[in-house]
Amino acid sequence: MSSSPPRPHETRSAASSETDPPRIVIVGAGFGGLACAKALGGYGVRVTIVDRNNYHLFIPLLYQVATAALSPADIAEPIRRILHRYSNIEKVVMGEVTGIDTDERKLRLAAGGCVDYDRLVIATGSAENYFGHDDWAEEAPGLKSLTDARAIRARVLLGFERAELSTDREEQAALTTIVIVGGGPTGVEMAGAVAELARWTLRRDFRNIDPRSATIMLVEAGPRLLSGFPESLAAYARHRLERLGVHILTGQTVNEINAQGAVIGDKKVRAHAVIWAAGVKASPAGGWLKVDTDKQGRIPVNPDLSVKGLHHVYALGDTASFPGEDGKPLPALAQVAEQQGAHLGRGLASQLEKGKALAPFRFHDRGNTAVIGRSAAIFDFGKWRLKGWFAWLLWAIVHIYLLIGFEKRVLVGVQWFWRWLTYQRGARLILSDVPPEEISPREASEGTHPSPSH
Repeated sequence: MSSSPPRPHETRSAASSETDPPRIVIVGAGFGGLACAKALGGYGVRVTIVDRNNYHLFIPLLYQVATAALSPADIAEPIRRILHRYSNIEKVVMGEVTGIDTDERKLRLAAGGCVDYDRLVIATGSAENYFGHDDWAEEAPGLKSLTDARAIRARVLLGFERAELSTDREEQAALTTIVIVGGGPTGVEMAGAVAELARWTLRRDFRNIDPRSATIMLVEAGPRLLSGFPESLAAYARHRLERLGVHILTGQTVNEINAQGAVIGDKKVRAHAVIWAAGVKASPAGGWLKVDTDKQGRIPVNPDLSVKGLHHVYALGDTASFPGEDGKPLPALAQVAEQQGAHLGRGLASQLEKGKALAPFRFHDRGNTAVIGRSAAIFDFGKWRLKGWFAWLLWAIVHIYLLIGFEKRVLVGVQWFWRWLTYQRGARLILSDVPPEEISPREASEGTHPSPSH
């Protein structure tokens, strides 16, 4: 009598024999994917990391690259260097996933070829959500990658360079107008950093214009800034931004974005740079898995972070829809992804080595924060709140600690201290595809601009 064939969830991938340690493939080397890989380090499993880049990016400080406070290398670290001490992390594959065959347990890559897995962890993060206006992305880059940060920095700084060459006062005003869409933490931090760049850092760099006269507009469709924070902290943030000269428009929607600027409500605003910080959506991983997702594209998961309806496939971070204690999906925060990644990594190691069932995940809120500018930040710890200089110092300490590598912590800490003392920023480079000699006064007065180099 022949034995029954094994059920799909009991089979191994085609590339794995019964004697090989199980292969866990993690797609995405952000906070969640990296935490999962570290938790699996040293255990009797084989781990493969797949990411479109060869580096881990500290996204919470990406806005400082966009505003010339830090250089890209200050907040990025090669994945191989981070994980080199774990001998069971066998491969780091630089590639982009285009599909997943859950029956054959294979990832398909854009460059061709496949990656086999026994367990699959999806930690691919999120992308900007333009709410049906994806054509706006070219004129209003978001802040999710080094490419985005470089593009924003080039647009902002190039506006001041062209204004310096123009003799038309109205054109100078348009070239030094920056519109930031979205009043959440990213928008608030970006507005404060751009205002400081214009008011303090650039004020001695030009002769024909006064950068302090630049117009920085922060547009929020809701009734107030920072809707996820208590109203008292949001009010403090607004007050600090207004002291920096930021024009705050709440209850206003952006109806159009084009090469000339934006239409806010029924008013046209000429602006050289428009920056998108109005929302995110999950990566297209739900389409790869052919599962139903929520409105933000997030994949529904069980309490143990396994994808509903699939065997040995897990999702975490911004990609997963995991309900918190209030029943709402946990927010797209680094601390959520990191906690989920570490929990899942430990759980998979125990399951595969000792046969233990995966425990349900519980989120421990470590507080929410936003920095508003020089010596000003807010912290919300739930039961107690913090604002002002001490909150800013705590924000700096926490972010330096979370950076990967002693070298990065020292470099960023020294740069921040020097910037605080001198008001200067050393990363004011314009990486553009148009040579400086081609930026003529006529072009500046006409307000045309090249596409930033990606």
